[in-house]
Amino acid sequence: MTGPVVVVGDTLLDRDVEGVVNRLCPDSPVPVLDETEYVDRPGGAGLAAVFAAAQGAEVVLVTALADDAGGARLSVLLNAAGVQVYALPLAGSTAEKIRLRARGRVLLRHDRGGPAGDPGEPSEAVLRVIANASAVLVSDYGRGVARHPALRAALAATRAPVVWDPHPRGPAAVPGVHLATPNESEARELIPALPGATRLATASRGAQGLRRRWQAGAVAVTLGGDGALLCHAGSTPLVVPAPNSAEGDTCGAGDRFAAAASLALAQGALVSEAVQAAVAEASAYVAGGGVATALPPPVRPAVSTAAGVGGERVGVAAVAGVLAEVRAAGGTVVATGGCFDLLHAGHVATLQAARRLGDCLIVCMNSDTSVAGLKGPERPVVPQGDRSRLLAALGCVDAVMIFDEPTPDAALSWLRPDIWVKGGDYAGGAGDAPALPEAEILGRWGGHTVVVPYLDGRSTTDMIAAARAGGQLTGACCAESAHPAAWSASTPEPPVWPGGTSATTGRAR
Repeated sequence: MTGPVVVVGDTLLDRDVEGVVNRLCPDSPVPVLDETEYVDRPGGAGLAAVFAAAQGAEVVLVTALADDAGGARLSVLLNAAGVQVYALPLAGSTAEKIRLRARGRVLLRHDRGGPAGDPGEPSEAVLRVIANASAVLVSDYGRGVARHPALRAALAATRAPVVWDPHPRGPAAVPGVHLATPNESEARELIPALPGATRLATASRGAQGLRRRWQAGAVAVTLGGDGALLCHAGSTPLVVPAPNSAEGDTCGAGDRFAAAASLALAQGALVSEAVQAAVAEASAYVAGGGVATALPPPVRPAVSTAAGVGGERVGVAAVAGVLAEVRAAGGTVVATGGCFDLLHAGHVATLQAARRLGDCLIVCMNSDTSVAGLKGPERPVVPQGDRSRLLAALGCVDAVMIFDEPTPDAALSWLRPDIWVKGGDYAGGAGDAPALPEAEILGRWGGHTVVVPYLDGRSTTDMIAAARAGGQLTGACCAESAHPAAWSASTPEPPVWPGGTSATTGRAR
């Protein structure tokens, strides 16, 4: 493969809620599920991308993310799975599909998120990555990404093999795709069956009809535990049986099939070979326990705690409110990040300079776990609740979000700021190399990285060393010395992103 495998489509937030049923509801004869645990995972195109990345491929996901807690959570999950997210802005809310389960059986599925919003325009980086792909999988879930005119033009122009996993509410595949992969019900809905026709005849009619309608190279209709039927050159279909019969949770089996076929085509396989590999992968996936066992270990859910003083400007809800207000007015979103342990004058100078570059300033702050991983078990000196409160109290800061990861990559993929700022002590690089490690991520949506002047002689590490050696922290360098109340550990801690459901939105003055 000479380029990444690119997945294009709608990403949903899937949640499996596991519980026990021991009684009926007193006011209605329905079972009561007592929740014991839940697991979040990317769904839709996000799940297909995670499957491809789990096979060791370089995977880029072109999708749309909303400015809400669901979009933030998806960004964390996708980055943790090794997927490079090229996010388009999404109007409205993140679509969520919640399965309520007891003893491994689904009792009810609860969908929320409302009608699909319109995805925004793709950047030049998005169009470029599609053009340079080794294979492209379009994972359409009928929510608008596969319908976007600019993306469709890029898909029609790419020289990479394109696999189209359709949805009945979605658009037709772009002409010339290498392989389309509808399931039985999708093919029957798109090409109605003849009365009295057999299952194989119906699948073959659907595959041939879609191949002609979409001018596709081949169409493979998946048949669940019976494998797939492939129609390509010639009139005789190829039936690919499953290597073994397995019963189990089939959620995600179609995404696994499409991802496996895309990877095989990226490696130079024939379409018939790719379908055989995909049938084997999907069958093994169901036999192995399905989505519950196929994904990487779940990422720790966001902490949801009550916000303390200043908490109205801390957390994903606060950030989402600022983003919505500024973007609706056509303003510029500026963001910066760091540990901000022992907030000092150098930090404040950087934050004030950053705020002047746009219409809001979002601070991405490392959590206690993240700081300890970067700087050692004795750091941070000030816990994240107090650090976030101090930042939120500054007039130049509009909102603060806390992230657990070593880098702000997941936060940035969701935020999509126009400008990312660091103090002058981060300047570096030579020649054409980017000065900041975040430059590549900002380029995915056309953002920019800049450096602002930094006050010399201000260093948190030096201040801590001086204090431990018996020195004193000067008032000019240590903002905490002017805010002794900020050292109190008794105040409730604000929510870590991307949860933050208890925080309310707010703007800085």
